[in-house]
Amino acid sequence: MAPVTNPTAASEEPSEPTARPSGPTVADIEAAAARLEGVAVRTPLQLNERLSQRTGAFVWLKREDLQPVRSYKIRGAYNLIAQLGEAERAAGVICASAGNHGQGVAFACARLGIRGRIFVPSTTPRQKRDRMRALGEGLIELVVTGDTYDDAAAAARVEAARTGASIVPAFDDPRTIAGQGTVAREIVEQFGKAPDVLLVPVGGGGMLAGCLTWMAEHHPETRVIGVEPAGAPTLAVALDAGEPRDLQHLDTFADGAAVGRAGDITLAVALRHRPAMLTVPEGRICSEMLELYQTEGIIAEPAGALTTASLGLFHPTPGQTVVAIISGGNNDVSRYAEIVERALVYEGRKHYFLVNFPQEPGALRRFLDEILGPEDDITLFEYVKRSNRETGPALVGIELGDPASLADLLLRLDSSPISFEVVASDSPFYRFLV
Repeated sequence: MAPVTNPTAASEEPSEPTARPSGPTVADIEAAAARLEGVAVRTPLQLNERLSQRTGAFVWLKREDLQPVRSYKIRGAYNLIAQLGEAERAAGVICASAGNHGQGVAFACARLGIRGRIFVPSTTPRQKRDRMRALGEGLIELVVTGDTYDDAAAAARVEAARTGASIVPAFDDPRTIAGQGTVAREIVEQFGKAPDVLLVPVGGGGMLAGCLTWMAEHHPETRVIGVEPAGAPTLAVALDAGEPRDLQHLDTFADGAAVGRAGDITLAVALRHRPAMLTVPEGRICSEMLELYQTEGIIAEPAGALTTASLGLFHPTPGQTVVAIISGGNNDVSRYAEIVERALVYEGRKHYFLVNFPQEPGALRRFLDEILGPEDDITLFEYVKRSNRETGPALVGIELGDPASLADLLLRLDSSPISFEVVASDSPFYRFLV
């Protein structure tokens, strides 16, 4: 019996598969490296004893936080703007940025004498805004709009269409990607060989796409791993779907990597090479930021600490050479209180409770003497309601001397006449505390 067919469908021409946008070539990355000579700094590649001892591998840090704009973004921004024609330069440039790309654009504009407008979301730290203005040397106008990078990008596109200015994408342009991909080339030149593993932080995926392109051609044996914050797994979601997807929920804490939708070009490159992807909880990023600062004296922003924070989740083979890119060091000092708080919560040292204290003399003293451990500390104490004559409910924050002692603390609370409730980390109320 002949198979049943759809006559209408049979008469139609087969549709052509949609062509994916192409990224830069290796030749483009080589040309970008020449263009960046004397502009981008050849940043240090440093062996890190702490992470090497912890993992058993030889962990090297590529210090892109030591660029003139304190991030790798100078590479892509300058490479694109330097290729604009005379008419395009006269019309000026526009970009959207969470902070670091804007600083790269500002630096390039000042270096090349081109006027630019930078659209940034309201979540961009003040330190980054001030640096953009300073680096632009009077040639940059800053526009604060929206709550996310994607809001700012939409506003930038509208303004570019109105004025005719050239858009300088933060990641989704072959010229930007080529400039950012020079990091991989530089690492191999400095190292004298290719590392076994290259850890690349991912926001929109520009640097990852550039590194994948160059490494695939010259050193395909190197394992390239993309690292994203857990609150913004943009590229991982897109890779799973096979196409860009808008994230339903976006945590903007790691502002340098908080992108709600992957780029078409960066995703096409990633789909071609299929890198492994890791996501790192924001609390873990905070713990690593503090480790970098306290041990190595490195001031890393949240996105800048992504790769080294991932080493607790990704376990390299002992003896392997691993290069982790520290992508940026533009961290606002005013954020450190939140960073410490998030780190303590992630490490299990900080906990919050709603405690009903009996309204009688000595109740708080008994709580201190009988409930708290010898190394525990109260970091927050606030009465929630004072009108009840019998009990006084209070919000209590406790920092444990040892995270493992939480079970003992809860046992002592259960055995006492005090009623209490743990404020769970997934509670809406918890978001007002951390």
